[in-house]
Amino acid sequence: MAVALVCGGGGALGGAIVDALRARGDRIVVADLHPPAAGDDVRAEALDLTKPDEVEALWQRLAADGEGPQWVVNATGGYRDGTVADTDPDTLDFLDNLNLRTAWWSCRSAARHLPAGGAVVNVGSQAAVAGGTGTAAYAVTKAAVVRLTEVLAAEAGAQGIRVNAVLPSLIDTPANRATLPASVLAHAVPAAQIASVIAFLLSDAAAAVTGAIVPVYGLGA
Repeated sequence: MAVALVCGGGGALGGAIVDALRARGDRIVVADLHPPAAGDDVRAEALDLTKPDEVEALWQRLAADGEGPQWVVNATGGYRDGTVADTDPDTLDFLDNLNLRTAWWSCRSAARHLPAGGAVVNVGSQAAVAGGTGTAAYAVTKAAVVRLTEVLAAEAGAQGIRVNAVLPSLIDTPANRATLPASVLAHAVPAAQIASVIAFLLSDAAAAVTGAIVPVYGLGA
């Protein structure tokens, strides 16, 4: 049974990713500041993914327990509005930590410990490549995740490790349903559909795919 580490597995998209990987028989490790309850095939690990020492310690614990991951998903992230002109330092630090640094530290440990044949999927955003206004710090930090994916794919290929990213647009989540109008939600992509793309990228069927930046915008994008 392969072990899949889902960082940010406590969120709506993270939960859908956990469900998709469990359905195909993977053993799941959920790493989150506030992870969901553990189960027979789910191990819950509470840690601050912005802290490199805590991330590396997690990998050491998993290896010691014979549960070193083969698959890694970096789904931790956050969003705040703002233009370049009105973004304050606290907002930039918050989004840099949550969007980029969580992915960076997880990717660093994955590059050190994943076996040949392993794979990483990072979760970026359509905003990373589409520009637009009002999402400056979010778009820039997610764009950094895209470049991190491309760089690590080049570095880790010699180790037999694949690294890809998915770029969701608006995700159909309970939080978005509670705050957004129906006209906007009509274009939202169900989290389960995004999770199915991630599950494909974390499979032998995608053995020839690395360095890919995959849009999952839905048909109405």
